[in-house]
Amino acid sequence: MLLVDDILFSPVRGILWIFREIHKAAMEDAVNEAESITQQLRSLYMQLETGKLTESEFDEQEKQLVDRLDRMESDRQTVSDTA
Repeated sequence: MLLVDDILFSPVRGILWIFREIHKAAMEDAVNEAESITQQLRSLYMQLETGKLTESEFDEQEKQLVDRLDRMESDRQTVSDTA
């Protein structure tokens, strides 16, 4: 009977494994994107300090990056609330 159960449930296990791998890859991408945005913010601050950017240019670019981080966080909250 165990052999029959294994045969019957193997497609379901395979599909679940695929979904877990997709979820894992999506989470890794989100973490990598957040790190990239953080690095871009650091670069912006350095450019402001060295005078390569004006205050208005800095404010505009910083707002865009912070908005992206906020959207990522709200998306992450939405996913965790539905799970």
